[in-house]
Amino acid sequence: MRVKEDENFKNVYWILDGKKLLATRNLTPGIKVYDETLKEVQGVEYRIWNPRRSKLAAAIYNGLKNFPFKRGSRILYLGIASGTTASHISDIIEESGVIFGVEVAHWVMRDLLRVAEHRKNIVPILESARRPYSYSWLVTEVDTIYEDVAQPDQVDILLKNADLFLKSGGVAVIAVKASSIDVTLPPKKIYKRVEREVLGTGKYELLESIDLSPYDPKHAMILFRKK
Repeated sequence: MRVKEDENFKNVYWILDGKKLLATRNLTPGIKVYDETLKEVQGVEYRIWNPRRSKLAAAIYNGLKNFPFKRGSRILYLGIASGTTASHISDIIEESGVIFGVEVAHWVMRDLLRVAEHRKNIVPILESARRPYSYSWLVTEVDTIYEDVAQPDQVDILLKNADLFLKSGGVAVIAVKASSIDVTLPPKKIYKRVEREVLGTGKYELLESIDLSPYDPKHAMILFRKK
C-alpha cells in the first residue's frame, strides 16, 4: 500500500491499494466522522474520501482542475449538514484554517456539533443561509464559499452570501441539483441557466463546470471566481 499526494491539490492524497482511492490525512486520528474507512500508512492515518458520499470527492474523480481549499483557507459552507464533506475540507485546511458551517436543520446540527467537538476548525452556525446578515457578526471575509443547499433559489442564496463575505479573487463553488431547480428541464440546461444567472451579475467569471455522474446523477459542481 502506497500513498501519493495529488500533483495539483495539496493535502489531498491517493492511496494505491489494489485500486486508487482518494483520501485526506486525518486531523483527528482514530476518530471517524461517518462510516469512512481509515487506513494507516507509515504511521500516518488517512480517511478514504468516498465520491458517492461527497460531491466534492466526485468532482475530483471527474477531473476537477480548480481546487480552492488549502492549508489556512477560510471557508463559508452553506448547507454543511452533518459534516461529511466538510470534515475532509477540515483535514485539508488544517488547524490554521476555518470553516463557518451554516445549517438550518436542528436535527442535522446535532450531528455537526459532535463533529465540531473534535474538529476545532469547524464553527457550526444554526441559521438559514437565506439570511446572511443574521450571522455577519460571526463570519468575516472568506476565501471560498461552498454551497450545497439543493433549493430552487440556491443561486440567489449563493450570491447574497458572496456579496457579503467572499473576497475579491475568491472562489464560489455551487453544487447544483437540477431537479431542485426545475424537474421539467434536462440537467444540462439547468447547469447552463445557473452559469448565466451568476455571470449575468457581471461580478464573476466561470472557472469550470463538472458533471458529477455517475457518482451523483443530475448534479453538477460549478466554480466561479469573484472579480
